[in-house]
Amino acid sequence: MITLYTDCTPNGFKISIALEELGLDYNPIEVNFAKKEQFAPELKKLNLNCKIPVIVDHDNDDYSAFESGAILQYLAEKTGKLIPADDKKRMDMMQWLFWQMSGLGPYVGQLLVFAVAMEEPIPAAIERYLRETHRLLAVLNEHLEGKTYIADDEHTIADIACFPWVRICHLYPLPIELSDYPNLLKWYQNLENRPAYSKGVTIPPTAAQEERLKIFRSALV
Repeated sequence: MITLYTDCTPNGFKISIALEELGLDYNPIEVNFAKKEQFAPELKKLNLNCKIPVIVDHDNDDYSAFESGAILQYLAEKTGKLIPADDKKRMDMMQWLFWQMSGLGPYVGQLLVFAVAMEEPIPAAIERYLRETHRLLAVLNEHLEGKTYIADDEHTIADIACFPWVRICHLYPLPIELSDYPNLLKWYQNLENRPAYSKGVTIPPTAAQEERLKIFRSALV
């Protein structure tokens, strides 16, 4: 059994999707960022950075892990699934996992904050993050030419990592059209129809848009 501390954010959904894909038993505990529950002593003991997601693997001496990319890698290696067996393909996949962690996630997240979540938008910040988000989506779109998944024909944690952040561009009133990126759109639609993805993005249940925006605003404090 795995305990998952999470909230209805892209990084949280990465882990619920992975757990559903892997068929692992888990107990999700919702951490409400709008109520600052991430600073609770119980969670801080598991993650000094006071962020979600965090897991506790009760089948492995209550081992705990934080940071979504690290958790995805841990779960994949634990099960031997969602990660290529071939060393070169595995390294190729890891490059895209780290690409998401260092690029796609931070830039889409900051674009959402400055373009939608803040009560007074900052045009210079919006321009910067929008320009880089478009560039990153174009990079992934080009990479997906002729591919079903990011690691070519193999569904992996790289797909799981990128999907929730592309989903943000679809969910919120951002000046981005996924149809401008046909390879990316095909990949996205293929994944959203997988049962583990459609269920994973409901754990915990996705709040109404204004409530979700409060979660993102809380990241500014």
